[in-house]
Amino acid sequence: MPRRILQGTVTSDKNDQTITVLVERRVTHPVLKKTIRKSKKYRAHDAQNQFKTGDVVRIRECAPISKTKRWEVVVQAD
Repeated sequence: MPRRILQGTVTSDKNDQTITVLVERRVTHPVLKKTIRKSKKYRAHDAQNQFKTGDVVRIRECAPISKTKRWEVVVQAD
């Protein structure tokens, strides 16, 4: 089964080897038929602590690394 890849913005890099990534997606409201933005935060593994707040990155699903980390950083997005 393929691993999901998401793109988002780094909102926190305070933890060692961990970043928090905010991923936004656009969905159509089922009743109003209006496009709305939904967002969710993911904690991702950053082994070299190279990504800082404000960077746009791509994250990929992986095996659980800790209690809350199930994602790893693939590459910095353009």
